[in-house]
Amino acid sequence: MQEIRNFINGEFVAAADGRWFEKRSPVDNSVIARIAEAGRAEVDAAVRAAHAAQKGVWGGLTTEQRVDLLYGVADEITRRFEDFVAAEMADTGQPNHVQRHVFIPRGAANFKVFADVIKNVPAESFQMATPDGRGALNYAIRVPKGVIGVISPWNAPFLLMTWKVGPALACGNAVVVKPSEETPLTTTLLGEVMNKVGIPAGVFNVINGFGPNSAGEFLTQHPLVDAITFTGETRTGTTIMKAAAEGMRDVSFELGGKNAGIVFADCDFNAAVDGIFRSVFLNTGQVCLGTERVYVERTIFEQFVAALKAKAESVNYGRPEDHASTYGPLISAEHKQKVLSYYAKAKAEGANIVTGGGVPTMPADLQDGHWVQPTIWTGLPETATVVREEIFGPCCHISPFDSEDEVINKANATDYGLSTTIWTTNLARAHRVAARIEVGITWINCWFLRDLRTAFGGSKQSGIGREGGVHSLEFYTETRNICVKL
Repeated sequence: MQEIRNFINGEFVAAADGRWFEKRSPVDNSVIARIAEAGRAEVDAAVRAAHAAQKGVWGGLTTEQRVDLLYGVADEITRRFEDFVAAEMADTGQPNHVQRHVFIPRGAANFKVFADVIKNVPAESFQMATPDGRGALNYAIRVPKGVIGVISPWNAPFLLMTWKVGPALACGNAVVVKPSEETPLTTTLLGEVMNKVGIPAGVFNVINGFGPNSAGEFLTQHPLVDAITFTGETRTGTTIMKAAAEGMRDVSFELGGKNAGIVFADCDFNAAVDGIFRSVFLNTGQVCLGTERVYVERTIFEQFVAALKAKAESVNYGRPEDHASTYGPLISAEHKQKVLSYYAKAKAEGANIVTGGGVPTMPADLQDGHWVQPTIWTGLPETATVVREEIFGPCCHISPFDSEDEVINKANATDYGLSTTIWTTNLARAHRVAARIEVGITWINCWFLRDLRTAFGGSKQSGIGREGGVHSLEFYTETRNICVKL
């Protein structure tokens, strides 16, 4: 069994008070690691190490020197690719192909993409008139904010953690990362990579633990943390925002969603079924960008429901290392109970259960894992609990619609605004509808297709700020203006 320690100032250390907690496998509930829980002393040491490194050796490097080091980080992740795949499978229980072809490659790419962005970003300059006729020149420079507190989630832990660490380091900041207590393994491995490549001690730090009265709370309250970036639940984001108000620290949040998928009758039917299936059930529905509300034009409604049902019933349950597995468990027993509670609410509110709605029958060695069935409902009103609240599980409700205005109003009738996916071969309609959906990102005839240079983030209660490309630089740097009298 592994022992996972905190990574502070280039060294792996346990907690001074000797506190540890267990990490259990989502697949069979076995204990796979002991994790050292960081107390206030460890968090303070990590933040102070980051502060010293950022003000010292890391802040003294040129952009080109940082870029070279971050390219080295990406290359070392690629060299240890199998280690990262194995660690992420152990943490999440998700199938091998998901880690191998999506999450780990994207995690490595985050370092190269943002290294390129900071290397090539232009600076603005303006010439202005002055009363003496000689003029003045104004130009902008970008400087790092300092110490960034990174609080990352458990659903795609490596990808979403590096999505923040990559641009933060590229811009010259130092980071203190608090991974989810459910998924610490790949963040720990990244500490080994940082040392191997030669990232200076203190630039990248990892503290393990929980939220309230633990590492998360201690990090967000620390006065030497200059900005906080978080991906997770909206309620947790609210708590972090209150803590960040002390000292007027900046925040960047990607929060919850209750995303809509819209399928018009003129769609490429098979592509739409495949796309909606993927957006509902990838990663066992534990994707912030996933689809939990599906609206299908009435003339193809019954056909679409039947086709999605058939695909949902064709998933292969199994251990992540089994290449035949296409569907994994939920992350924890707690989350399993949450998802099953929504399954019960849907039934109580009168849903038509098209498929699923419970726990699958599993082999003896997997019976203690956190497995639930892919689930599809129809027949509920828009006011139903499972249509209104984010579940974050492998489920969706499908409703028919008759007109553009109707489906747009239904898609927008939510407190969230993260993403949507639209399926139609009428591109004029696609552009027209996309412009009216109140979300941060809309996909047309695709889903989860991401150019890392584009703006990413949510509207309404789905987040604050934008990440990706130069948009990330707006959070991880401050812009200073310099005026020179000519």
